[in-house]
Amino acid sequence: MILRDFMVLALRALNQIKAQMWPTEQRFLHDDQRNTLFSKVVNTFDQCVRDQAIDVDLSAYLRDLYLPLAAWLMEKKTEQEKPLVIGICGGQGSGKSTSTALLATTLKEGFQCRVANLSIDDIYKTRAERKRLAEEVHPLFLTRGVPMTHDVRLGIDTIETLCHQGQEDSCSLPLFDKAIDDRADRSRWPLFKGKPDVIILEGWCVGAIAESEVSLGAPINSLERDEDPDGCWRRCVNSALQDEYQTLFAYLDVLMLLKVESMKKVFTWRRLQERKLAQKVAADPSPGSDIRVMSKKQVDRFIMHYERLTRHILQEMPERADIVLPIDDTHNPAAVRINQPII
Repeated sequence: MILRDFMVLALRALNQIKAQMWPTEQRFLHDDQRNTLFSKVVNTFDQCVRDQAIDVDLSAYLRDLYLPLAAWLMEKKTEQEKPLVIGICGGQGSGKSTSTALLATTLKEGFQCRVANLSIDDIYKTRAERKRLAEEVHPLFLTRGVPMTHDVRLGIDTIETLCHQGQEDSCSLPLFDKAIDDRADRSRWPLFKGKPDVIILEGWCVGAIAESEVSLGAPINSLERDEDPDGCWRRCVNSALQDEYQTLFAYLDVLMLLKVESMKKVFTWRRLQERKLAQKVAADPSPGSDIRVMSKKQVDRFIMHYERLTRHILQEMPERADIVLPIDDTHNPAAVRINQPII
């Protein structure tokens, strides 16, 4: 399905949105408050949508999802003095980056929150470190993404610094440059100044827990069958997730899951992302660009690195996450489920 088709479906869905998207008993905004905030935020929200290269009016989602969500989070924040740390988890192509940007905009413009955005992608180990892992542990660790390819200590130290800094302090936020497949020079890292009210950590495996040992035995795709026949790689991934990653995820006060319907959707939407990238490169081929477009076969192999844990997340996290946002065929949240309501 091409992008235009998604836009048509999205527009139809927007016409059907009901205020009941957000559970009534968990609303912390009266209708008049929500209307006032909507008028205050909508222009900046629309600009954020355009900045995400989305040519669809999503303002209805501001009214019926992002404002109630932001109000809910602010109510949650009253329970503690330290910054509220929010984890946003979702599979490849589920819209994590867009959702994070729109939520951060709503919090900043509507609730005067200071929001620090972090992506688990930005704490990848350096290419040299992953090369050593590939040589000493397993060749598949050269590809970034799975647990053990992140500098977990860097993530923990960054959140710790943000949680304890004062109004006059500042913190450099890690930045990974995917164009060169390596960590960006520290001089390029964005600087967050002052004390944050909210910290958002987004990523495909944020909040994930390890699988049982018995489930690791049989390969689930051709990548595991052909390149990890003895299960060494997947057991190392699982062990890292069970250990140091849980130390990082223990900082989360709220875990949100963008729940795609199935692994099939993950493959479909990730292929769509690559087609969009190919169209962009074809329309504006910049001389000397480092952008490399993958073929369908290459995309599928790439996703296979994440397939096992993504399937596990889709199976177990919906009952454990604080908030679950099922993603429909239009690539938008269809409803909201709150597993940990505020009393």
